[in-house]
Amino acid sequence: MTTPVFFSSDFLRQHTQAILNFYEPVAKDPSGGFFQNFLDDGTVFDADNRHLVSSCRFVFNYAEAYRRGYGDHYAEWAKHGLSYLESHHFVPETGHYAWMTGATDDKTAMAYGQAFVVLAYAHAHLAGLIDARDKLLQLFDLLEQHFYQAEFQAYADEASGDLATLDPYRGQNANMHMTEAFIAAYRATGETVFLERAQQLAKRFAGELCDLAGGMIWEHYNQHWQPDWQHNIDKPDDLFKPWGFQPGHQVEWTKLLLQLDQLSPDTWYQERAQSLFDQAVVKGWDHDFGGLVYGFAPTTGEFADSQKYFWVQAEAIAAAHRLYQLTKDSAYLDWYNRLWQYSWDHLIDHQHGA
Repeated sequence: MTTPVFFSSDFLRQHTQAILNFYEPVAKDPSGGFFQNFLDDGTVFDADNRHLVSSCRFVFNYAEAYRRGYGDHYAEWAKHGLSYLESHHFVPETGHYAWMTGATDDKTAMAYGQAFVVLAYAHAHLAGLIDARDKLLQLFDLLEQHFYQAEFQAYADEASGDLATLDPYRGQNANMHMTEAFIAAYRATGETVFLERAQQLAKRFAGELCDLAGGMIWEHYNQHWQPDWQHNIDKPDDLFKPWGFQPGHQVEWTKLLLQLDQLSPDTWYQERAQSLFDQAVVKGWDHDFGGLVYGFAPTTGEFADSQKYFWVQAEAIAAAHRLYQLTKDSAYLDWYNRLWQYSWDHLIDHQHGA
């Protein structure tokens, strides 16, 4: 198989089209929303359970596919996904969106999940599919009332289904995705409240709390937003709250900081973005088998979980590309190509197409 030119815009468009083609015949559920559980060949193995994050990501995917010219029908697909959010995930008694629907019904209010609702509506607005300005401001107010802790300049992680009780756990992951969502909401609407909150979260998590943890983003905190170094220490492979420094989250913050730098230039964004990326690839690259690992220990630097997740490589690819565009440093182009080569060789299914 010929190795493509990974930096080529033609390759990136073709690859995007190939992924869309894989899901085209199998993803849309005519009765509402999108199927979320597929075997390698695209066969749906669980038609009932739907996760809020995936329900929102499908909206994001198809809104962007429409906006970028991959098919006019994706406008209807994105609206189809928004309708499912409102008919199945939305909890009218509280105004939040349920974590899971289907056979596994979980109305827990996760800040992480609400962030993806903001992201979905922002990209639907950005694509011109709906006017979501009022909706986005309503979501901001909901989060402000039930999750935002002004004294800590951060969002709590989880509330009960009636929004009456906050779980004591505090984490950076929800706040990172809140930053991503508010950047998108600002790009969509121009409302400065979204940009200001994204900037505040970036300075808090990639700045103050990052410095408190020795210069990288730590995942877990107590109720006073002090690092909790023991949380899930026996679960380094947890999908939402893994123990250890996560290379994928360092480079994801790199991407977000550079997005903020484009909107409101600040050399601090650039310097911190480079620092996080450089540490992630130096400490997280597996020199024996290739790829960025899932996590490494804060003291010894040993791999806490050496598994390779696709999203970690994808975020690093995006971050490396942005750093190369900013700095023209060939080291970042080298990382971009190295990450793509690993993904091309080990993660992309050249048989079935996903």
